[in-house]
Amino acid sequence: MSRHIMFFGFGFCAAALAPHLARDGWQMSATTRDQARAPALSEAGVTPLVLGDYASDMLDMGSYSHVLVSAPPAPDGSDPAFDFLAPRLHETRSAQTHWIGYLSTTGVYGDHDGAWIEEDTPPGPLGARGARRVAAEQKWSDFGAASDIAVQHFRLAGIYGPRRNALTSLRAGTARRINKPGQVFSRIHVADIAQILFAALHCDIGARNFSVCDDEPAPPADIVTYAAELLGLEPPPIQDFETADLSDMARSFYSENKRIRNNRIKDELGVSLLYPSYREGLSALFAAGEF
Repeated sequence: MSRHIMFFGFGFCAAALAPHLARDGWQMSATTRDQARAPALSEAGVTPLVLGDYASDMLDMGSYSHVLVSAPPAPDGSDPAFDFLAPRLHETRSAQTHWIGYLSTTGVYGDHDGAWIEEDTPPGPLGARGARRVAAEQKWSDFGAASDIAVQHFRLAGIYGPRRNALTSLRAGTARRINKPGQVFSRIHVADIAQILFAALHCDIGARNFSVCDDEPAPPADIVTYAAELLGLEPPPIQDFETADLSDMARSFYSENKRIRNNRIKDELGVSLLYPSYREGLSALFAAGEF
């Protein structure tokens, strides 16, 4: 069977995965609504699919063995990615598509007051963004079950990587050290996301939910402090969460406090994390000058 993946949305994670697939001989196509991005996609070995406002009827879904969806639901609750793809996949369900990956978020778990949770923990989102993700996951799961297509949800923690990390924020003067006692966040290096997705594409294990995070949930201020040490800078002053000047969106992130186990990516996909904590990840980014 040919291996041809369609990226529905080609962002940070898809761009990190693409070189692995290219070396492994995969065909790759990716949607974009921006014609100007087409040359860069082609240079990366990815066939561009310019869809305008998700309105193209020219897409033949029967040619793709795998589909990776990274486009999120819209703020109004609609899901353009699902609405576009599901009918086309349904029309060609007798063809070769047998795997759909959906990039979701650990926000679906909600708040657990700092306790450890895992993939079987029931979703309990606190806000509208998390609720939209839960709804999207359910739609894709139901579609996969009805269509005999394995649907896997990858619940991503906070993503960092080249030029998108605490080192970058410190150099730009935008990093802050916010202290909320007991608060931890999970995170994941984009290179580890890529290897997790690559492993999932090569494992025939059916429908699954995966928590995609590193081994060490940590207070956000600790990451900024470590980044400052690497750069030889004085870290920004500690600010108390209760009195810090934060946007409503920034403050909402602190309403969820949980420690997330990542056993399934190791036990079922055989993944060994390249960067098991923020220290290894930031140190590698600093050494490579990727900030």
